[in-house]
Amino acid sequence: MSRKYFGTDGIRGEVGQFPITPDFVLKLGWAAGCVFAREGRSKILIGKDTRISGYMFESALEAGLSAAGVDVLLTGPMPTPAIAYLTRTFRANAGIVISASHNVYSDNGIKFFSGDGTKLPDSIERAIEAQMDLSMTTVPSVDLGKVRRVDDAAGRYIEFCKGTVSGNLNLRGLKIILDCANGATYHVAPKVLAELGAEVIEIASSPDGVNINEACGATDTTRLQKVVMAEEADLGVALDGDGDRLMLVDHLGELVDGDEILFIIARSLLQQQALSGGVVGTLMSNFGLEQALAQLDVPFVRAKVGDRYVIEQMQQHGWVLGGESSGHIVCGNLTTTGDGLVAALQVLKAIQEHGQSLHELKAGMHKMPQVMINVSMPGRPDLSQVAPVQEAVAATESELGSRGRVLLRPSGTEPVVRVMVEGEDGAEVKRLCQELAARVEKELAVLASQ
Repeated sequence: MSRKYFGTDGIRGEVGQFPITPDFVLKLGWAAGCVFAREGRSKILIGKDTRISGYMFESALEAGLSAAGVDVLLTGPMPTPAIAYLTRTFRANAGIVISASHNVYSDNGIKFFSGDGTKLPDSIERAIEAQMDLSMTTVPSVDLGKVRRVDDAAGRYIEFCKGTVSGNLNLRGLKIILDCANGATYHVAPKVLAELGAEVIEIASSPDGVNINEACGATDTTRLQKVVMAEEADLGVALDGDGDRLMLVDHLGELVDGDEILFIIARSLLQQQALSGGVVGTLMSNFGLEQALAQLDVPFVRAKVGDRYVIEQMQQHGWVLGGESSGHIVCGNLTTTGDGLVAALQVLKAIQEHGQSLHELKAGMHKMPQVMINVSMPGRPDLSQVAPVQEAVAATESELGSRGRVLLRPSGTEPVVRVMVEGEDGAEVKRLCQELAARVEKELAVLASQ
């Protein structure tokens, strides 16, 4: 049974366009409430990022859940991973986050967590969608859900984050530039780092409802890199709008992405004999990460793109670390989902324990040059069945040999296929990617004309 509304990471879209409308979200809250109410009197936690539309959707969800007889806890603006954590600590039946993560302010979305702080099982998502097809009703007034605000949500999450590193971690002497993306971490991340002793200079930590992710955060580190250099800081930390992505900047102003962060944490855990197996990356993870881990005799597997799939692979292998180039880092020994702040603390811990700068720590991994070209793809043909395309891929792979790899990946959100080539020689990689993309474009045009 295919899903009607849920994607790989909840429901997301432009505010005011179906399904991100007040009436849909009202009924979604009611439908989810009805499903969880089957377990008896239920309690659901709701958090949000700093988008202006969050107020509207918070009210809609609250009303729908109450109509279904479910009690509601409201945290206000809180990072997505904080909701996963608080859902567990409050013994709630589920958690809901109102956020479109790294998207622009005019988008929003609804994401659910189970009572364990993990993604909702497919069976629950399908039950909610089935309930959406029914007419909305309201329980008797005596059974309506009660709503209250959680006043100490931020403090609880701050202490949780600090508790993920040993009590002797002291960041005194480190100057850190912190970019909160004008998002949900603006009131928690600065306190975590400052309380651990760091000198913190904040940027993009004054949300106004429309400036979330605007030329800042993990998706645009240009300003952060400039400030790190200007302030002669030790490093920069960039989170995204809902706090589940992390990018770092070293003291030279160089970007340290999710692959390099994974390598630093993996090597640190390995040295502590706490890695417990290998590391999960994705199809987009840089080949240099795979090579660097191989040199450490650390197993590495690739999942489909998306933290849902990374976590699935981690669970299947019983491993504790996984993530994406984009900065979703899942420290499964510490929490249940991607958490940018928790991942940043693991890197800071490695800096202190090894007495090395971020620049020195990342030097153990050599990133391969990687080029990606998006090719328009009318319809969604199965490229594995298009012989000329597969022949072109095979020819490119043959030319690269063991020095690189090729990936064709249809986008899950755009009508394009992503043509990616990476290898040791940047000029060769660029040439091969352009040639392969041109061939793919030609063959797709032929298909479209038939």
